[in-house]
Amino acid sequence: MEFKQFAPSDILKPYVRHYYIFESNSDIEFEDIVFPSGDMEAIFNLGEGTWESLVDNKFIKTPTIELWGQITKPLSIRSKGRHTMLGIKFFTHSASYFFNDDIGVFNDQISNLYDVIGNPVKDLHAQLMETTDQQKRIALVDDFLLKRLINNDRKIFKVDKVAHILTSIKRNPAENNLGHIASKHGITTRYLHKLIYQNTGLSPKSFSKINRFQLSLKLVAKNEQPLTSIAYDSGYFDQSHFIRDFKSFTGFTPSAYLENLTPVNQLLQL
Repeated sequence: MEFKQFAPSDILKPYVRHYYIFESNSDIEFEDIVFPSGDMEAIFNLGEGTWESLVDNKFIKTPTIELWGQITKPLSIRSKGRHTMLGIKFFTHSASYFFNDDIGVFNDQISNLYDVIGNPVKDLHAQLMETTDQQKRIALVDDFLLKRLINNDRKIFKVDKVAHILTSIKRNPAENNLGHIASKHGITTRYLHKLIYQNTGLSPKSFSKINRFQLSLKLVAKNEQPLTSIAYDSGYFDQSHFIRDFKSFTGFTPSAYLENLTPVNQLLQL
């Protein structure tokens, strides 16, 4: 199992957190759970293996070209066969730059990116299949996103504004005075809610909770601090609040999570 990250071109760095290539030569079938990350992803499946996700208590095969919406609760997945996957991990605010739909329509599901973009992404997938060179594959994806960035340049002001608002919220995980944040950015609280949801698929409260959870997840995985310290450092009011949120996002208590760490889940949280 091999996982590599690649940086986007300088122009795309404000919008793409990273690209990654995941390869697995094992035919072992396994199940795992994906936790909310706050980011959306697009994934091109280039190998022989298949992935399935749990929908209405039944595992359903995911599309060859996947668009992962905002995951707001634990999502069970299952792997079969050998994999080569190329992923694009967008920043929380930036997926809306590349897609025409309101981002919230994709929440808690894995959609077919071909249905969203059409033939251009199908052509890109075909080009990715024609080469096995990792750098060439990354260059093809980078060029594809650059063209969409240029074509959607009218969105730049709104997307950048959302990025600045989310930064304000992230600076203090315990911040819940949205009126103060809205006033700081010269907008109403109602418009702040609308702006963030349309461009991230999350309400300001949900974004703050997932951001706080992700901070705690990294600290729990390090296993260097007591839970009370992790709760405080992550912006929770008390340990019980922290444990309750952690379990709602993972299905595990923090201590049980440490006992059930899996390689794939750790890679998906990067």
